Amino acid sequence: MTEKRDVDYLFISARVRALEMRLLNREQMEQMIEAHTNEDAMRILQDHGYPEEDEVNVNTVNDMLAAVREDTLKDFQMFAPDPRFIDVFKCKYDYHNAKVLLKSEIMETSPDRLLIPSGRVAPEVLEEAVRTQEVRILPHILGLSLSEARETLATTKDPQKGDFVLDKAYFADALELALSTGSTFLTGYVRTLIDAANIKTIVRMQRMGKGLDAMESVLFEGGNADKGRIYSMMSSGAELEEIFSVSTMKLAAESGSAAARGAGLTDFEKQVDNAVNAYITNAKYQGFGDAPMVGYLAAREAEFTAVRIIMTGRLAGLPAEVIRERLRDAYV
Repeated sequence: MTEKRDVDYLFISARVRALEMRLLNREQMEQMIEAHTNEDAMRILQDHGYPEEDEVNVNTVNDMLAAVREDTLKDFQMFAPDPRFIDVFKCKYDYHNAKVLLKSEIMETSPDRLLIPSGRVAPEVLEEAVRTQEVRILPHILGLSLSEARETLATTKDPQKGDFVLDKAYFADALELALSTGSTFLTGYVRTLIDAANIKTIVRMQRMGKGLDAMESVLFEGGNADKGRIYSMMSSGAELEEIFSVSTMKLAAESGSAAARGAGLTDFEKQVDNAVNAYITNAKYQGFGDAPMVGYLAAREAEFTAVRIIMTGRLAGLPAEVIRERLRDAYV
């Protein structure tokens, strides 16, 4: 595929700047939290391009977000100069669906409500591949990992180990796609996601009292903080903030050290997600090129998460302050 230049993204960069005006900012999220009724909260979303819903419940909120996500990715798939940029954002849902299908097969339950139609592979195609064990029609890394995860589940009966196989493959797949585009910004974004996953894994393992050998086996390759470097520094007694001192994860690592010693996880997990958001906000300061597109798609994913936190919190009757403390930084 011909290498793209920044000027090749002029049209989509202009489109992104227009679309950014409709992203929810923190003030509008606050209005949703404080709205008198759930219907009033949903009306704020409708002012930002979300469809109207006849009922407001967990299922309709999830269905709405799935539909808007699918429309967003289809829109960008049409206009992006290089479709691999969009595939980086889509492949996560391939691996989500693979987890759902394998677990549903074992438990003999229907996967339909949990499948998300936003991946590179249509859910029905992936379901057929799982059923027939014919994985050659799937993207290479996805197909290999599906077979490995099935074998892992069969031998260990441990769903977490099966999930780890697919998570490891997801990050490898996303990083390979990002590198293939030649985009420094997109590759940096994926590496930051890997850092986020690794720092959460380290804190979780430390809270469980697991040793270094167990920790090394569940870290992901490809982050800004190399897996080998993480293991080496931890072996020498380094704290998390030292390991991640030169990345956007520094503040998250400081919170992680406290969480590893028993402090609450809510603030730590928020700091990790805010570190990822801090990386993508750099796209706002680039006039054109691929960064605005990547930044917008990542910001849109963060918005979907925020909407889900607000609406599921409201539907569960959580106090406004509890919902508010779970929210991450907004892109705009």
